[in-house]
Amino acid sequence: MKRFSLLLLIAIAFSTIGFAQNNSLGNSDPAAKNILDAVSKKFKTFKAVQAAFTLKVEDVKGKVQGTKKGTVFMKGNKYRVTITGQEIFCDGKDVWTYDKAANEVTITQLDQSGSALTPQKLFTNFYDKDFLYKLNGEKKEGAKLVQEIELTPTDKSKNFHKVYVMVDKKAQTIYNTRIMEKGGNKYSYTVNSLNGKAAVSDAVFVFDKKKYPGVEEIDLR
Repeated sequence: MKRFSLLLLIAIAFSTIGFAQNNSLGNSDPAAKNILDAVSKKFKTFKAVQAAFTLKVEDVKGKVQGTKKGTVFMKGNKYRVTITGQEIFCDGKDVWTYDKAANEVTITQLDQSGSALTPQKLFTNFYDKDFLYKLNGEKKEGAKLVQEIELTPTDKSKNFHKVYVMVDKKAQTIYNTRIMEKGGNKYSYTVNSLNGKAAVSDAVFVFDKKKYPGVEEIDLR
């Protein structure tokens, strides 16, 4: 599999999911909106979250190009994401992006404008007016009953043409997100476990240089 930037992963899997209520291209489905409202409301009750996820990439022929597993911690506006070879730490003010292969960490300031790419947006950023959406129905995914919501971008210049969001009906949380590129590649992001009552200390969200001997720092703050 191609080596993905973790920031790109977040951009694709966490924050491209905005939902339009209506626009000149047509109306969105009220049933889908009710489901997404419930997901957002449920997530906002969590004080701290720990989740495990899997990212799978398939080519135009459906051949799996690679799979990566990761974890994410969230608490307020703080987060930490770990995936094979990379980590991102954010304490709500600064962001540390660590590249294991290069043993290098880049430090930037978090964009406080509200447009920053954060994992929290997977669960709460539902009203950016970037998509039309509709409820495709319900189906079984293993033991889960999931509701599939199909999103079509209103901006046709985007490099993907569909996003499918699977919501765990019982838990009222997002289970899976699939992004369909115009070139035929598919990115699938699955939440394998989610704990909304995780005990997470603030230290988890800060890059501790002592734990990464010889790390090179690039401070762009």
